[in-house]
Amino acid sequence: MPSLYNKLELVRCPHCAVAKPNLTSHSAFETRSHTGGNQRQWAVYVCSTCGGVVTASARGVGQDVHEVFPQPESVDEAIPPTAHCYLTQALQSLHAPAGAVMLAASAVDSMLKSKNYKTGSLYSRIEQASKDHVITDDMAKWAHQVRLDANDQRHTDEVAPLPNIEDAKRCIAFAKALGEFIFVLPSRVLRGLAESKPNS
Repeated sequence: MPSLYNKLELVRCPHCAVAKPNLTSHSAFETRSHTGGNQRQWAVYVCSTCGGVVTASARGVGQDVHEVFPQPESVDEAIPPTAHCYLTQALQSLHAPAGAVMLAASAVDSMLKSKNYKTGSLYSRIEQASKDHVITDDMAKWAHQVRLDANDQRHTDEVAPLPNIEDAKRCIAFAKALGEFIFVLPSRVLRGLAESKPNS
């Protein structure tokens, strides 16, 4: 774990996902509970790349950090390996939005293929998954509202504007929700059923 010093050493910025971010302390303060216990030292850090703010706490200055807010995003292990890899890389590429959009689209593509939707365009397969009730109609509509079609970037279309960080975040949010809906939630339900099964 990193320590609470003038610079916070994280693998990636929780906001822009840049590797080895320069997170510099801008203020520090101490808190305690109403009874005077639970003493913690806090520091507020700013990422020099995106300007995002990260807070961290420890039992004292120079001590190991045990809380960081916001937490860096991660991808659930229930999502199949190839899609998991694409989605993880998309999260790590927010500072390069066009690349993050292509990676998020690749994650969605991989998820659909794992459900045997392998032919046609990405959007046509999303529509078919909706018709087959694998995803909801609203999820299909959501897919059309985000810039999932990475063809514009792959073919350097001169008309299509390059995606920005907000575009990339929307694509990643859709890809994560799709993974949650068709892989993570069913996995949790099966686990819950197994854990709640009465002993015979």
